Amino acid sequence: MEEVIRVENLRKTYGKTIAVDDISFEVADGEIFGLLGPNGAGKTTAVECLQGLRSPDSGNMRILGIDPVTNIRALRRRIGSQLQEAALPDRIKVWEALDLFASLTPGSVDWQNLMEQWGLAEKRKSSFSSLSGGQRQRLFVALALVNKPELVFLDEMTTGLDPAARHTAWDLIRAIRDQGTTVLLVTHFMEEAEQLCDRLAIVDHGRIVATDSPQGLITTYADKIKVIFSTDVEDISWLEFLPQVNTITRRGQRVEVEGNGPVLAAVAAELAAHGILPADLRTEQPSLEDVFLAITGGTMHE
Repeated sequence: MEEVIRVENLRKTYGKTIAVDDISFEVADGEIFGLLGPNGAGKTTAVECLQGLRSPDSGNMRILGIDPVTNIRALRRRIGSQLQEAALPDRIKVWEALDLFASLTPGSVDWQNLMEQWGLAEKRKSSFSSLSGGQRQRLFVALALVNKPELVFLDEMTTGLDPAARHTAWDLIRAIRDQGTTVLLVTHFMEEAEQLCDRLAIVDHGRIVATDSPQGLITTYADKIKVIFSTDVEDISWLEFLPQVNTITRRGQRVEVEGNGPVLAAVAAELAAHGILPADLRTEQPSLEDVFLAITGGTMHE
């Protein structure tokens, strides 16, 4: 598949602080690629370099085949950008901002449709200063899509959105990808990355520590699965002989079985063979946060 982004050994420092530390990755045409990591990990600095907003200290970048350092004007015609920190004049109205951006962009999409899609129609005549944080985020995303970009950068776009609005935004991001636009998503929300990204890179202290699909990362770095159920049968030692089972922990009637692979199917079959059919049989799957902990030993909230 054709590459839309290629980054090789990108590095950016501010004095003695290393914000981006020799990172390399590629993004394929038509995918949602995520940069996932805690605040301050260097994600935003990296994407600002990709968009030509900051000059890297070293490294090579090609965005849609263009070097953002030497040919930023050509690049900006083909990308959309929702920045983590942005602002508009306080008195500009929602419709005026969209109309203004569309007037500056040859071949722009119908901004009124964008306004509807991103839930801004009721705020059409509202000034920027009167919008909530979530409404401002949605407006900035709509503005990023006015020029019908081949590639769009979304930096912490769901920050400030309530859960319902966040899920709506996820559906719209999928729609952006389905319409042929490649998405680079910057986020510190685990569920967001797991739900949306075809592939992602985990960023920690300016470095990329792992890259794969969400499920690929979980399988590689946090593959232990817990099977939990309740039973009053005292002797269940025969579960220990299943090859998928690593450990069994019991607290009264509650049993936790930790294992790998198809451990749920194996445990369920063995329980049934012994006449035990627990109504509360369930699993706890590892998450991307477990992956981050396994790789770095830190937390996403540091």
